[in-house]
Amino acid sequence: MFLNCHSYHSLRYGTISIEDLVENAAAMRIPALALTDINTITGIYEFYKLCKTHLIKPIVGVDIRVDNEQYYVALAKNPDGISEINRIITAFNCENIPLPKQHPNLENAFIIYPFKNAPETLSENEFVGIRPEEVNFLVQKKWKSLLHKMVVFQPVTFSTKQDYNLHRILRAIDRNTLVSKLDEKDICEKSEFLKPPFEVLKHYKNYPQIIENTERIIEQCHFEFDFSTPKNKKHFTESKESDEKLLRKLAYEGFKKRYSEDNGVAKKRVEKELKVIDELNFSGYFLITWDIVQYSNSRGFMHVGRGSGANSIVSYCLGITDICPIELDLYFERFLNLNRKSPPDFDIDWSWKERDEILTYIFEKYGKDHVAFCGTNVEFKYRSIFREVGKAFGLPKEELDVLAKNPMALHDDNKVVKQVQKYGMLLEKFPNQRSMHSCGILISEEPITTYTALEMPPKGFPIVQFDMHTAEEIGLEKFDILSQRGLGTIDEAVRLIKKNQGIEVDIRDTSISKDEKTANEYLSKGKTLGCFYIESPAMRGLLRRLKCDNYKTLVAASSIIRPGVAQSGMMREYIFRHNNPNQFDYFHPVFEEQLGETYGIMVYQEDVIKIALHYGGVSAEDGDILRRAMSGKSRSIKKLQEVKEHFFECAKKQGHPEKLSAEVYRQIESFAGYSFCKAHSASYAVESYQSLYLKVHFPIEFMVAAINNGGGFYRTEVYVHECRMNGGIIHNPCVNQSLFETTVYGKDVFLGLMHIEKLESRLAQFIPEERERNGEFTSLENFINRVPIGIETLQILIFVGAFRFTGKQKNELLIEARLIMMNFKPEHRFQSIFEEEPRKDYRLPKLQRNRFEDAFDEIEILGFPVSCSPFDLLQTKYRGPVMAKDLLKFHKKQVKMLAYLISRKHVPTKKGTMYFGTWIDAEGEYFDTAHFPDNLKEFPFQGGGCYLILGQVEVDFHFPTITVLKMAKMPFIPDPRYEFDKEKRYEVHRKINEDVSMTWRKPYPSEQEIGLPREKMKNI
Repeated sequence: MFLNCHSYHSLRYGTISIEDLVENAAAMRIPALALTDINTITGIYEFYKLCKTHLIKPIVGVDIRVDNEQYYVALAKNPDGISEINRIITAFNCENIPLPKQHPNLENAFIIYPFKNAPETLSENEFVGIRPEEVNFLVQKKWKSLLHKMVVFQPVTFSTKQDYNLHRILRAIDRNTLVSKLDEKDICEKSEFLKPPFEVLKHYKNYPQIIENTERIIEQCHFEFDFSTPKNKKHFTESKESDEKLLRKLAYEGFKKRYSEDNGVAKKRVEKELKVIDELNFSGYFLITWDIVQYSNSRGFMHVGRGSGANSIVSYCLGITDICPIELDLYFERFLNLNRKSPPDFDIDWSWKERDEILTYIFEKYGKDHVAFCGTNVEFKYRSIFREVGKAFGLPKEELDVLAKNPMALHDDNKVVKQVQKYGMLLEKFPNQRSMHSCGILISEEPITTYTALEMPPKGFPIVQFDMHTAEEIGLEKFDILSQRGLGTIDEAVRLIKKNQGIEVDIRDTSISKDEKTANEYLSKGKTLGCFYIESPAMRGLLRRLKCDNYKTLVAASSIIRPGVAQSGMMREYIFRHNNPNQFDYFHPVFEEQLGETYGIMVYQEDVIKIALHYGGVSAEDGDILRRAMSGKSRSIKKLQEVKEHFFECAKKQGHPEKLSAEVYRQIESFAGYSFCKAHSASYAVESYQSLYLKVHFPIEFMVAAINNGGGFYRTEVYVHECRMNGGIIHNPCVNQSLFETTVYGKDVFLGLMHIEKLESRLAQFIPEERERNGEFTSLENFINRVPIGIETLQILIFVGAFRFTGKQKNELLIEARLIMMNFKPEHRFQSIFEEEPRKDYRLPKLQRNRFEDAFDEIEILGFPVSCSPFDLLQTKYRGPVMAKDLLKFHKKQVKMLAYLISRKHVPTKKGTMYFGTWIDAEGEYFDTAHFPDNLKEFPFQGGGCYLILGQVEVDFHFPTITVLKMAKMPFIPDPRYEFDKEKRYEVHRKINEDVSMTWRKPYPSEQEIGLPREKMKNI
């Protein structure tokens, strides 16, 4: 009788989790239950499993609605029924084919119409649902002939009166209105809650036929699902055998390119892997991944295969990854072993500019009926809760901002706010909307609508209606097709080098992208700004502390910078041991045997597994549970606790004392969720090194590429500065030289038109296109005749210096522009491109311009000065006696420095918020500062600009940091463009930027708090 139950997956409508719905039904001893969320099947697989656990018969279907008008409920008679339902919803979502209001073509489903919306004639599989409150209408004679087509219909949307109010709030959020203004048709009936069966059935005591009809439908619905069988596309070719044969052929073709013929170790490993891959039926999975990579290569795209897939030598031979697992001692079992039943997980990155073409290829090659993105549920979060719920209660925007930005303890103590808090907290973790998984692609053997309906988000690729966890549970493993800007930078830099210098760089040549003398020197000095993953202040500081001058140390650095390693104190200890290899002992022999390469420090996920196995003696299965917990994939705290208890039991059986085991497990536990597997770190390190090689040998082209790909950690200004420091001659945008993006001619770098803040993207692209078609612009008038532009935008181009090729001053160009535009008619545009009549020449008086007016124009239009340094704009000529290059000489001494603020990072400590700052000195070199909570109260940051700093230098393993004692922002000169307007003289100064990043992690422990033993611990 409960044939129309909604969970909270009926977005902004239902109020019950799947778990609560099933548990409540079990408590009431309800024998059968139907989950019918509105236009979605999101919850049916979780529902199916929970019902089986609670001995309830699961019935699955969908409540078909348009604009909250219930057309009918469709219940699947069998798995084919849910496929049919999925197809009509998919057609509606993806192809705008209207949902049929009556008589849908669903042969394997029962259709139940609401009493108010029943058609005059009913097909064999169609029925009318009668709610308990509607039974009284059946006394009318016209309904008696339809009794054989009527069923008990008790919808479920909420559990309690409080939940009903929550439902109304959700409806107000969905309708973007106030709760008090909701229409009756927008909300459910007050009777839509779960009740004991006898309470429902008593209303139908005079109509036993309706009860019998209902029982018959329940009896005939049989939805069974096998979670154990893989649902991914099985074969790349026509069969398992031919897949295995092709994979073997391709692996050995790649082997010849990667290794010498007599490399017995590599050959033995290839054979071993091919055997396991074949036994697990994963040859097709490898071949599909290879096929995608082959297409990428054919288009000249660059990719990086990373993650645990780099543990496989077959992946390496196929060209999916560029990491030799033998070189780095990566073991295949971490990626794939005979105990694993789910397919391997390849993570492949492309440039953010090329990823969409790769996606299009996948959808076209494997068929739109078999390919879709994973979905993801976007939950109500703290800020969105208070904004949405507060708006539903009618609070003004100003008050919503206060509620959203502040903790509840600081909220007003009034009745409405209390209500917002009460219902808002009930919404935490509720799904709010469905979205696209950032990278997960599913490729199924059966049509994907066999398992799910599809939706079409704005991005343009269809998504399934469940998340990656559900996909994995039902046997659909994703291919991770990712994008990043770092690869875009490398790819574009290689192209710019070819175009600008005629040099072809094979960046995948491992002799240059893993070990190159000058690159190693830059690495050890932390001169890595702009390079993928190793450009942040923290990473550059780590590289200097380690004097990292080789690829293998870079691999370790890529992992120890992760929060888990740093949080446990192991990053600090690694730095000490790396610099003092003779000042520690391995505190247990297992750590020397298994972790000798990393000084007995757990750095990678594999290290944790090694210690759990070799010290604790736990099973491989429990080791894998620990690994999954570390990578954030474990969702069972209870299971993890069981593994912990088991670890101590096993360690005790091995004869280890509890104190020793407690220390080992403390180190293991600290990794949870925040460490890399070694293969992943190695993949990152390769890309970092490729970036570094290009920066070292082709710095101008590399920095231009970094600017064009959105930079990374820093704002555009910093990359422009770095380009200048490496020999680039920086020019403002020019209509005759600039492209949409920044471009380089020799050493001359012209900023792209895209950097002009108020210039429309469409126009920024049109200008170079027009120049390409019809030649350079010969004058301002020629430009106006050829480009559809208004006077305000034209003035911006004049102020930024985009017409300096004319040789005229800006004020002269402004007057000329106004005179031309005054009589200009748009319909005459393009007519006089080649036949311009000479224009009467106007002689204007020469105006004396302050030499810094251009700099303030640049700050206003680009966000930073180009024609001079920020230091040139200071009122003082003082530059300080100490520069960044001198700091190593001043350990434990006070220094005074004048510096321009680049970035600051907020970091919590036990005593309050502190900041780490990054600055450049007057010579353009970088240095770092630390600002502690007490000092910040008296000497706070005051926005972007130059500061005079007094502080004490602390040199920590080759890396100097200034602990700031005093700090004052230095005044810039007033804006010379507004010499007679006092209000505007300092207005543009507010546009001088800084990069501010926030972190809410727990404070890193001090050296005293780490407590990582440096001496052998006794086994007593």
